[in-house]
Amino acid sequence: MIKAFLRLASSFRNRLILIFLSITILPFILFSAFSHTKSVEGIEQANITFSISYLEQAKTNVEAYLAQLNEDINSLIGDKTLQYLLERPPLSMEEEETVSIDMLSIVYQQKKQMDALRLRVFPLFPADYPTYMRAMEESPAVGNEKWFQDAANSTVPYWQLSVSDGPNRGPLLSYIKTFTSLHSRTPRGVVVTDLADNHLSRFFSPTKRLQGQKFLILNEVGEILFDSAGNEWTGEILPSPQLLAKRNLHSEGVEKLPIYEKEHLITFSRMDSLPWTIVSLTPMEALMEPVTATNQLLIVIIIVYLLVSIAVVMYLTRNFTQPVFHLVRLMRKLEEGEFDMLIPHQQRKDEIGWLFRGFGSIVRTIEDLITQSTRAERSKKELEFQVLSHQINPHFLYNTLESIRWKAENHGRNDIGEMVSALGNLLRLSLNQGKDITTVGREIDQVKAYVQIEQARIGMPLRVLYFFDEDMLDMTFMRLLLQPLVENAIQHSIRGNFEHGKVILSGRIEELDLVIDITDNGKGIPQTVIQGLEEEPVDSVSNGRSGVGLRNVNERIKIYFGTEYKLRIETEEGKGTRITIRHPILKENLEEEA
Repeated sequence: MIKAFLRLASSFRNRLILIFLSITILPFILFSAFSHTKSVEGIEQANITFSISYLEQAKTNVEAYLAQLNEDINSLIGDKTLQYLLERPPLSMEEEETVSIDMLSIVYQQKKQMDALRLRVFPLFPADYPTYMRAMEESPAVGNEKWFQDAANSTVPYWQLSVSDGPNRGPLLSYIKTFTSLHSRTPRGVVVTDLADNHLSRFFSPTKRLQGQKFLILNEVGEILFDSAGNEWTGEILPSPQLLAKRNLHSEGVEKLPIYEKEHLITFSRMDSLPWTIVSLTPMEALMEPVTATNQLLIVIIIVYLLVSIAVVMYLTRNFTQPVFHLVRLMRKLEEGEFDMLIPHQQRKDEIGWLFRGFGSIVRTIEDLITQSTRAERSKKELEFQVLSHQINPHFLYNTLESIRWKAENHGRNDIGEMVSALGNLLRLSLNQGKDITTVGREIDQVKAYVQIEQARIGMPLRVLYFFDEDMLDMTFMRLLLQPLVENAIQHSIRGNFEHGKVILSGRIEELDLVIDITDNGKGIPQTVIQGLEEEPVDSVSNGRSGVGLRNVNERIKIYFGTEYKLRIETEEGKGTRITIRHPILKENLEEEA
């Protein structure tokens, strides 16, 4: 990512755009973020302060209410008449009916004094009081239910959440307490006090509540005993292990946690008299609502600034950075050697116009310099070509004339005329009327004239074979390329083994090139000679004559056609050599064009 950013920032145009956006858009974005953060922090802090204070007050009121409820239950348990009625089971139906009436009267009177939905007093053995149980709309078999058995066997009161079976079905929070005799610990019965949600909701009704805000009462295991929002979650385990863990460590606190996939601001306060915790849940989206209008205004301002910035950037790009970028592209083309480019004429009088006019002047100057350099280089190549051409002929003519003189003095045979005729033909083909370009057929005729002279000199036939496509014989070809290579093969490769030695010349057309192979089965070319072809030319005497012909041909081809057309040599000591010449197919008037 860093490398990509650096590449993006490397352009002047991109840097200008980034700088402009930074000084126009970035401050508003930072201000918006700062304003939003501070607004949310202020609202959160106000909500936290209010929630903690409200939870403390609610906790005090709930504890006071539950303490009064417990006192009323203790007052009922301490009623001597009730204790007497439950001291033993009734002995007859008449006694059981009388006991039932008295117990119902006591419970009814106590219920009027208590702030609860329902008050029920169960004998320790409900089956012994069928009339009483029917009057309470309870089954005498309730004594066999598990909750009753647990309550009868426990001396510790506890709270239980259940669903009411009455007409107003809903969650009931029941306080179950087993009481004993006043003078002993003998169990007498079980008191069940049922509280509906409205008995607790009155303690959690602030004058103004945020949308979605709710208050919960959790027991020691995290079960929700009360939910101020219509008991939506009552009976469930609060799905926040972090909050339950923190509740066990601190008596009160604040957390920002997700509940049912919604972020909530949570405040809690643990009750002193019961292992319960009062919790306030406020959705973060409700807290964010007061700053929505401010955020919308900031967004509108940012959009307006962004549009203005885009317009300014487009203006700067079109009138300043785009011309500079176009000039950079032209300069890159110039670096790649492309001079045939259209440089727009600039009428501008500012720095951009100066740059374009100055660049055009530089390009024209460079073109003039290149033209002068090309002419000088062409002249140099022509001189080198003439020197190389003249470097080939004198040595051969000298040897030939020496051979003619030797034959004339020592043999006086008639083949001297044939040698002189062959020499004249060779000279005629070599001179080529002063032209550097000949044809493939004339080059082959020159090689044949040379071979004829060599056969006369050494006094024995030479096996030189020719295999050429008929189509290529009339094609243009640079003169004096084949004869030096054939001479090199005869003089340095098959010399000393003329009986078995042979030289094969073969030619073919491949795509846009003429390809000619000179192959022999002689001694091969030393590697030092081949390596010397790539070195700077030195005096031929110090190097020996064996490499002069190869070097001259190789240099001429490279000078005329480029390094990709240099000689290709395959050689192996004692097995022969193959030299390949690749010659481009030339036009008839190439020399005039050059």
